[in-house]
Amino acid sequence: MSVRMSLCAIVLAALVGCHSSPPIHPDGVSQHDEPMLGAVAKLAGDWEMTDEKGVTHRASRFAVTSGGSAVREIMWPGNAMEMTNLYHMDGGALVCTHYCAAGNQPRMVAACAETTEEGTVFRFDFESVTNLREAHEHYMGNMTLTILNDGGLREEWRSYDRDGNLTDPMVFELTRASGGK
Repeated sequence: MSVRMSLCAIVLAALVGCHSSPPIHPDGVSQHDEPMLGAVAKLAGDWEMTDEKGVTHRASRFAVTSGGSAVREIMWPGNAMEMTNLYHMDGGALVCTHYCAAGNQPRMVAACAETTEEGTVFRFDFESVTNLREAHEHYMGNMTLTILNDGGLREEWRSYDRDGNLTDPMVFELTRASGGK
């Protein structure tokens, strides 16, 4: 068999294998998903926040992807500082890989979800970072995602500086965009 035919056979086999994913429920979550990923999948839609000047901005867009096995969050969609967070399960843990505008990709893991008076809290702790370069002064290290009982969303981000010190948190309070789910 020629190299070209072999390559076509491999691509076809991969496509058929991917096509056999479990069916997706109406809420966008596949049958094999853990409850933690399901909670993040329910955030699907557009989210906004109001800045200190009272101006409302589109802050995040969540979408279920990859046959229901992942949730993609685009922070600041359409902005020059647009970034992506990809949430997926790894065994029993929920993983968030942050594709930072700085060019590095920290991976953070939440071992469980905590239920509080405010809502459901995911505490993502730093696991590793790829593409960290000498020019990068910091990289994201922790993120707390709180799905608030009132329908809102809070993200608290902390980064590590080059000496390994955590910075003060950047806090984003988000609400569903008008006309969103």
